[in-house]
Order: sequence, then structure tokens, then C-alpha cells
Amino acid sequence: MTLGPTPVAINTTWAVLHDALTQRRAIRASYHGELRVLCPHALGWKKGRAKALVYQTALIGRSPEQNSRGWRSLFVDEIQTPLITNDPWESAHNYTPHTTAIDTIAAAIT
Repeated sequence: MTLGPTPVAINTTWAVLHDALTQRRAIRASYHGELRVLCPHALGWKKGRAKALVYQTALIGRSPEQNSRGWRSLFVDEIQTPLITNDPWESAHNYTPHTTAIDTIAAAIT
């Protein structure tokens, strides 16, 4: 019986996201069964759960006509196998760390 992600997995994922955020590096990670290229912009909590605000630049394995670019807020405990990559780090002109997706910000691009 699986009870959900272990605290170690969450801490490791948080550490990778935090490193990528502070270094402005992209990561590749699986989220809800899809391999994604993500550029972390903010980390914090939403109703007590760790959350990340990311700019998604690609869904690996999807055809190019499907637009996968844009802002996403992801629960950290649902992000699997994050790895910092050499994919380009990207943002958008409308970025703000102040979002309803995160109640309490722990780290953010400023």
C-alpha cells in the first residue's frame, strides 16, 4: 500500500527546484505522467502543501502543434524525477511572484 510521496522525495524535489530557480536553469521532470521542461520561478506553500510556480517550455514526446508553453503551478509532491538540464531557461513578460497559486513564498525570481 502506497501512502504518497515520502518526505525525503519531497525534500529532494524541493532542493532541485530551488537550485534551478537560484541558478535560472531549466529542469526536466515528470508531472501527472508527462515529461516536461520546466523553468522554476517561485517556491512556497498553498494551504500547507509545497508548491512551485514554473514556466513550462515543452512537453517531451508531444507533437509541436500542441502548445505546451505557459505558466503552471505544480504541487511539489507530485513532481517526479526532477533533473537540472541544459535546456534554455525561459520566462514571460507577465511574470510576477505574487500569485494566488502560492499563499506563502519561500523563494522567487525577483
